[in-house]
Formats: sequence, C-alpha cells, structure tokens
Amino acid sequence: MKNKKILVTGAAGFIGSKVAQMLVAEKEGVVGIDNLNDYYDVRLKEYRLTKIPKSSFVFLKADIEKKEELEEIFRENEIGAVIHLAARAGVRYSSENPAIYTTTNVLGTLNILELMRRFKVPKLIMASTSSLYAGQKMPFREDGVTDQPISVYAATKKAAEELAYTYHYLFGIDVSVLRYFTVYGPMGRPDMALFKFTQKIFKGEEIEIYGDGKQKRDMTFIDDIARGTMLGLKKVGFEIINLGKGDGEMTVLNMVELIEKYSGKKAKVRFMPGFKEDMEATAADNRKAKELLGWQPAHRP
Repeated sequence: MKNKKILVTGAAGFIGSKVAQMLVAEKEGVVGIDNLNDYYDVRLKEYRLTKIPKSSFVFLKADIEKKEELEEIFRENEIGAVIHLAARAGVRYSSENPAIYTTTNVLGTLNILELMRRFKVPKLIMASTSSLYAGQKMPFREDGVTDQPISVYAATKKAAEELAYTYHYLFGIDVSVLRYFTVYGPMGRPDMALFKFTQKIFKGEEIEIYGDGKQKRDMTFIDDIARGTMLGLKKVGFEIINLGKGDGEMTVLNMVELIEKYSGKKAKVRFMPGFKEDMEATAADNRKAKELLGWQPAHRP
C-alpha cells in the first residue's frame, strides 16, 4: 500500500482477526478496530487479537457507530484502504434486535464511507452475505435477485451494499463487496451451530436442530475466506463477488455425524420447528472470484 495502512474494522472478529494476521504476514501496516461488544464471550475476541503479530499491527478499541471516534483514527493514520468486516452477525438474533443491526450494519457503514470520502481513501472491501440470495436458484450468482431479503440481517447488508455503490458512483471509491458463505474454522463464533453442537455433544447435553436437519450449507474454511478477502484489494471499480467453496453439500445432520465420528460420542437430538429467516440451502457460484481475483478454495470440510 506504498507506506499507507490498511484499516480493518471488526479486527477481533472471526474473519477480521485472520485477515489482519495474514496482512501482517505480508508486511502490510494494519490498524485494527473493534468495539469488543459482548454478543459472545469477549475473552475469545481478546484471544484472537493475541494471535496477530504486533510487528505492523495496532489495535484501537472503537465503535463504527461513533463517527467522532472513527474520524480521529482516519485523521491520525494515513489509510490507503479499508477492509470493513465489523457487523452485527446472526440471522435469527436480528429479528429480536433489529435496531442494533440497523445502526451497526447500515449507519456504521455510512460512517466508514463518509470518512473515506472526506479523507480520500480510494479502496473499500466490504463483507456481505449469501443470506441475500433467499429464493434464488442454486448455485447462487452475483447477478441474481437480492431485493427480497427474508431476515433483518440480510436487509441491513443489502442496504450497506447499496450505500457502497452510491459512494462508488458519486465519489469514485473502488469497492469489492464480498458475499461470504458459511465460514468455519478455529476460533469461530461460538453462536454458530458447529461450535454449539460440538460443546453440547462433548458434555452429553441435548442439541436442538431447527427444522428437519436437511438444510444444506456451503461451508468455506476461514483461511480461504481471509485469503480471498485480501485478494479483494485489487482495483475492480465496483464488483460484488461470492466467496464460497461452491458445493453446498453439508447438511446439519452431516455436521452432527462428523462431530459424533471424531468425538466418539453419540448426539442427543431434539428437533424443533424451523425459523422463517433460515434458508433451506446455500451454494456459491464462485467463478467470478476465480476469474477476477484468482481465488479458489483450497480446503474441504
């Protein structure tokens, strides 16, 4: 980045911490910010931060919803690009707390964009979601219809995408919107099914499966996602790009079977009614990522 720093929002998060770690390994200067909220155990976020080498990494506790905090960071650091990964995550929880999702995912993104405009930061990478593809034919293509989100989370991510396009059109900011599919790996979010199931199965506790367990997910390893995110630094104009392994074959029941296999323990399962916000299946058409970024996944679950 020619002596400029890369600002990573959500740097204590699952994806953000891995991206920061890889950037430092590539000798990039990184400023990481995170508000360290208690949506899940803050100790995990703090632990992730210890894994990022401090050779060219600075962490600042800051909230993207608070523009004055962000403005000071932009003023005091010569930022050459922003990798915007801070967000309220979790589809079901968004229906219970829609205001929080809107202020973080929409207002927070607007704050980032406005400061990029003011401080003339030319490049944005922004995390979006496969949840926008509800009702579309699989594998999901980037040009599919995404204006009928079925969760508040997806709706806020769609709004953030539209804001990013507007700032690209009006002010020339180069934008890579990355639609992530289900991400797994070490130090992942503990509210995700993989980690909740594993913990309960090891403890001999009952797990709850919502729906029939045949829901399919495109499971993509964290290292692949982080590498694809870094490749998004390429100048593209404005592009929406899927980052997903591309097969969408892992069912919830398959996941439970794998945990049983490697733990040597039998799961106690209780089936519960499904949620309207949940998608039945996801699978990425990742040809655009391969063609535009030279990215393809290297890991299989």
